[in-house]
Amino acid sequence: MRRQRSAKIVATLGPASSAPETIAALFHAGVDVFRLNFSHGERSDHQARIKAIRALEKETHRPIGILADLQGPKLRLGTFAEGKVRLKPGAHFRLDLDRKAGDAKRAPLPHPEIFAALEPGTELLLNDGNVRLKVESCGDHFAETLVVDGGELSDRKGVNVPNAVLPLAALTEKDRADLAFALEAGADWIALSFVQRPEDVAEARKLVANRAGIMVKLEKPAAVRRLGEIVELCDALMVARGDLGVEMPPEDVPPIQRQVVHACRLAGKPVIVATQMLESMVHAPVPTRAEASDVATAIYEGADAVMLSAESAAGDFPLEAVTMMDRIVRRVQADPLYHAALHADSSAEPEHTPSDAISAAARQVAHTIGAAAICSYTTSGATALRAARERPDAPILVLTSNLQTARRLALVWGLHCVHARDVTSFSDMVHRATRTAHREGFAERGQRIVITAGVPFGTPGATNVLHIAWVEG
Repeated sequence: MRRQRSAKIVATLGPASSAPETIAALFHAGVDVFRLNFSHGERSDHQARIKAIRALEKETHRPIGILADLQGPKLRLGTFAEGKVRLKPGAHFRLDLDRKAGDAKRAPLPHPEIFAALEPGTELLLNDGNVRLKVESCGDHFAETLVVDGGELSDRKGVNVPNAVLPLAALTEKDRADLAFALEAGADWIALSFVQRPEDVAEARKLVANRAGIMVKLEKPAAVRRLGEIVELCDALMVARGDLGVEMPPEDVPPIQRQVVHACRLAGKPVIVATQMLESMVHAPVPTRAEASDVATAIYEGADAVMLSAESAAGDFPLEAVTMMDRIVRRVQADPLYHAALHADSSAEPEHTPSDAISAAARQVAHTIGAAAICSYTTSGATALRAARERPDAPILVLTSNLQTARRLALVWGLHCVHARDVTSFSDMVHRATRTAHREGFAERGQRIVITAGVPFGTPGATNVLHIAWVEG
């Protein structure tokens, strides 16, 4: 099942897409990685979805990635006596720790860590930024605010504090329990929500202990300010434009998206662009032209993957949304200017290592001889990541004996992963690569492929061989 595109598609599973036959249909339509959102649903629901994905993987003989997205320390108001209130601009509104139901003059905010970070002049954003408050005075258990932008508030709406680093643990007790469950169930990626500082990533890495890849969801201004350190510590990033767009002016989000994609490409780490990509398809069978352009922009920038959230999890047209995203990505990548733009936008220099030297040379050799594919042998996945970092014209066929590696690499640009046993000799390496390239539809008889591998075979991080081979069929 070769995809006719390099960028990958991530789709969130939910009430609209949990049946095994629906999951199978989404995969055949183009999904490469399935996201499980632990902000919603019971663990039994997620377990059933994982079981369906692994059964599908066995049936299709294709490695499929699973992304477990932890909820993180979501901050919310308490409840209101009447269920909801409407705040008017210029009004005064109090927030405090008192759990008593709120009204038009005050509301419970059961998060002492927020009050600890406030000072006069701090802005608070409520209900996805639709209501804006400015702190006039505050203490360790209250804040008196002025309503700057009014609007409706109802029970348990979200609260954002854009310009403060809150004294919050990176992982809540719920997150820790969900993390243990996800790792035991075999998730390939763990996404961390509301990361503020590099230390949050380091804490999660200790708990994950290399049993899955660590993905940071970039959605806090504090994390953007320390982007370089966070990119260095994580295994992948997600530009989570929903909360990022709440906490920052809308016009700041597109350049930040571009900066993040560029930083990840330089580091050779996968990056997902997410949130509201085809939002109108939650209830409509086709997207707006602006949404199609939004997806296209992420692909032109060189993102590894684009993601569907509510469109596939709770929408009326999950299959149509995946099909449309696949069509947009393939159309962009058919543009003659696509690869020119990719290489013009990247100033990545190979590191002074044999693996980087071989990967860079493989791209150049494949381009020069018009190779049908680059075949990369890898154990840990590091060599394949370096090959993808080069964004070659030729597709990249990855052979690995590690099924976990194959699943994790399903997220990465341009990689078509095949789970296969280790090779034992040079001739076995060439024969396996050419035979697999032909069987998987990458090369016809008489075409050439470029092979990269490491000797001794099966040694992680030992890529030191580049070979050109003819496909004999």
